[in-house]
Amino acid sequence: MSKVVFDDMMEALDEVQAILDGTADPATYRVHRPVDVKAIRTALGLSQEAFAREFNLSVGAVRDWEQGRKSPELGARNYLRVIARHPDIVRSTLAADAAGDADSAPAIVISD
Repeated sequence: MSKVVFDDMMEALDEVQAILDGTADPATYRVHRPVDVKAIRTALGLSQEAFAREFNLSVGAVRDWEQGRKSPELGARNYLRVIARHPDIVRSTLAADAAGDADSAPAIVISD
């Protein structure tokens, strides 16, 4: 384990202890829910290359996310969640943008 990773882990443990001790407000900390990029991609029946191309992602980023070398940042995590729940809306929106007709893109209505 590298010193940087170790230091990050120790800092996180200190933050947990501060929350447990009541000296830190737990509302100020965010838990990052992981996104299973491979599950999203395979559910859509796409290769890494096709998934990246279809949703305007870097194929290198898709590979890194799937292999655990990197984690998607907040914006990418949210985008991937929208792709997982509403892939056809994302496709339509991207196609309309590519055609220069953003006004014809469907309205996005996200509900549970």
